[in-house]
Amino acid sequence: MKSVLLHVQDDDCLETRLQAALAIVRASGGHLHCFHVMPVGLYPEGFGISTGFILGDVLEHAEEQEAGLRQRLEEQLGSEDVAWSYEQSHVDPTQALISRGALADVIVLGRARHKQSPGFPVMTMFGDLLRASHTPLLVYPDDQERFDPLGPALVAWNGTIEASNALRAALPLLKLAESVHVLSVDEAKGLDFPALGASQYLSQHGVHAERSTSDAGGREIDEALVASARELGASYMVMGAYGHSRAREYVFGGVTRNLLKHCPVPLLMSH
Repeated sequence: MKSVLLHVQDDDCLETRLQAALAIVRASGGHLHCFHVMPVGLYPEGFGISTGFILGDVLEHAEEQEAGLRQRLEEQLGSEDVAWSYEQSHVDPTQALISRGALADVIVLGRARHKQSPGFPVMTMFGDLLRASHTPLLVYPDDQERFDPLGPALVAWNGTIEASNALRAALPLLKLAESVHVLSVDEAKGLDFPALGASQYLSQHGVHAERSTSDAGGREIDEALVASARELGASYMVMGAYGHSRAREYVFGGVTRNLLKHCPVPLLMSH
């Protein structure tokens, strides 16, 4: 993955997300583009705005915070031995990431909320990106300190078109992994494309993958996947997103939504 797009916003996990993006760039010899998006009209949730004067003060303070963030990151990146660029914009974050991500190999995002806009619908943004963008997302968890793109990779295989798209999108990263494991949960229920096909595809591209199946054993599928990732010591998990309709996944708390909210390892996702 030579072209890495990092979503920059003022949140508690920006530094770990930045380090994850840098790790990919170092491993691939690629380029990091930091895309710093401050939504127009950004102000703290619940802030009582009664006059344009108050709103102006709030926006001025927010812009000062964002300018300080940019200065800090540019100074930090200046000491890194990688190719990088920085862009700042005041637009809708989701549409901006869809647009900028069109010529990126991966978009790196986090689950943490913007400090100055805690009410921003992060999950909705993920859903819109997965639905509208053809670029895979690397969704980084809040509490993981280090990302190793060379470590073991877990491919969550459910035999769908979405899983196939995610596997192909992840191929450049999977080629770097020390080991790749293709896991199917409750495969006996039937898959459109068996796990054997996934491992054969990887083999054709020089990636040896171990195949395994797991019985959910009364657990939710996302719980079984997380347990397997922990047992494997996976650096990240590859999976297709929204196997059912997005509305259905939202109502029933589907695998995609649960993993986006709670997965303890980075998720490389594509729809």
